[in-house]
Amino acid sequence: MTCPTPARLIPALLLAATLPLAAQTTAPADDAAREALRTKEGDVSNASLLKDTLSAAEKQYSLLKKGKTALSYELAYAYIGTETINAKFTDSTLTLFEISNTRAHTVTNTFSGEYGLADNLTLTAGLPLLSRFSQSESFSGLSNGLGDLSLGVRFQPFSLQRDMPSLTTTAALRLPTGRSPFKTIVGQNLATGAGYTGLTLGVNASKVLDPVALFGSLNLGLALPAKGLSQARDSLVLTEVRPGATVGFGLGFAYSLSYNVSLTSSIQESVSARTHLRFADGSTRRTAPQTSASLNFGLGVRVSPKTTLNLNTAIGLTADSPDFTLSLSVPLNF
Repeated sequence: MTCPTPARLIPALLLAATLPLAAQTTAPADDAAREALRTKEGDVSNASLLKDTLSAAEKQYSLLKKGKTALSYELAYAYIGTETINAKFTDSTLTLFEISNTRAHTVTNTFSGEYGLADNLTLTAGLPLLSRFSQSESFSGLSNGLGDLSLGVRFQPFSLQRDMPSLTTTAALRLPTGRSPFKTIVGQNLATGAGYTGLTLGVNASKVLDPVALFGSLNLGLALPAKGLSQARDSLVLTEVRPGATVGFGLGFAYSLSYNVSLTSSIQESVSARTHLRFADGSTRRTAPQTSASLNFGLGVRVSPKTTLNLNTAIGLTADSPDFTLSLSVPLNF
């Protein structure tokens, strides 16, 4: 027996609602209508469909969408001026005293790429090319080379929510592909890399309070020792370097002047533990802890719906920081 179509069921249901109970029990067509309209086990209701739709709409992330790629180029200039005093005592007599001034200008061209492995998981990579001009009493000249390659990942554990800040965890691996400062020859060339493998773990948080966005970050840097070295330093031969851990943080805000122009301001600081140096004669030395801090200002200009130019400048606040940094980043996927 086939069930009647929904169009035929409507008059039957209306009639059943007005008949007495005895009449209803003697109407098999009405019973069939009720059975046809009753929700079966496993059927999808409109309420469940609406709930699933709203849940899917809430799972929004600020990272790159799955399967998407993004390329960018950054041009950065940094100036570092240092003054070093070298003193040497022999039998309590000062035999060496000199003041060395070094002025270094560094231009960095960085090509970066991102790939959305998932809506909340993005892979990153960056390759810098460095040109460094330095002037000092021992060396004056230009040095070009490849910098340290960086590979990273960004992960958002939670989807965006209206009343909660957005959290992003990061991990970046720096590979020593650049010219190591522990393998350069004094007076002949300059380093273009750190000289050791480093891993940085961090967490970023941001909260939009239209038209202001607040953000902060906290990170931890670890490094593998550089072994097998043979660099002459002050009549000693350096054989091993064990960098100390680094802890850093940052705070700032972004303000939207209009739909096309935004300003950012932030402060960043990092503290590095002592670095242990080992020499061929078995002696060891430790460097002093270093503190680096900078005050940053940025300007973002949207030149098209898909293209935003970002101009940033940083002023060093400590002796261990670059005196001045200026950078311009441009997306390449127009």
